[in-house]
Amino acid sequence: MFGFVVANANALSPEQSERYRGCYCGLCRALKRRHGNLSRLTLNYDMTFLILLLSGMYEPEERSSSARCAVHPARRRLYWQNRFTDYAADMNVALAYHSALDDYRDEKKLLGLAEARQLRRHYGFIRERWPRQCRTIEDCLQRLTEIESSAGFGPDAAANCFGTLMGELFVCDEDSLWGPRLRALGEALGRFIYMMDACVDLERDRKSGSYNPLALLREELTDAEKTDMLKMLIGECSAEFEHLPIVQDADILRNVLYSGVWTQYAAALRKKERKEQKGEDADHGK
Repeated sequence: MFGFVVANANALSPEQSERYRGCYCGLCRALKRRHGNLSRLTLNYDMTFLILLLSGMYEPEERSSSARCAVHPARRRLYWQNRFTDYAADMNVALAYHSALDDYRDEKKLLGLAEARQLRRHYGFIRERWPRQCRTIEDCLQRLTEIESSAGFGPDAAANCFGTLMGELFVCDEDSLWGPRLRALGEALGRFIYMMDACVDLERDRKSGSYNPLALLREELTDAEKTDMLKMLIGECSAEFEHLPIVQDADILRNVLYSGVWTQYAAALRKKERKEQKGEDADHGK
């Protein structure tokens, strides 16, 4: 479900690209430092967005350097970190731990069980450090399981639940002034992510019999109707973002919210169109 909150690399300036990559590399190094090398396999760009957002909101002191790594051994790459890098690394591992558990419980994937066992000790540390966020993750995932296994909930229930989960992660510190705004932004983004994932996976979920909120609708949505729905959801998220007094990296964050989040969806639509075109060509050839 994660992986949608990325930048549109083609629309970033060279300076913005370096800043964005530096945040991602800083997160990767924080994962290794806090949770070991294997935790780097859980790295995703969603938490990069969270670092940029919280850093732009509070502008904490940053540490920057450059280094080579196994993935990029040829030349040194710039990276930067601050206190929100460590926070995002912890949240990254917490989400990966529960995702691995779900993979094992739902589909009996042994790889998921192995990953969960590797991350269990680290999750214990994270839960002690961030009890509010981890309780919300646990409660919301349990609630999602109930929603996805019952026919008694409407199509919005799961998206709202996932929104609650994301909203809590967006509040690192309990801040009386900006906490509610950050939580509202996270909730709106969570609803968008859940429904974007539903749109992309609808055909596959129907074939496998997996839960998908769009399959609960009486009439199937057209691609145009799905796009309109997603535009409305990301519009709510963008409106919450524009209420925040962010100047630092604001252009990168807007790139993600206004353009980057659509990249996977656009790719899925192109794949669908090519598949349909092949089907039409095959019919004409008969």
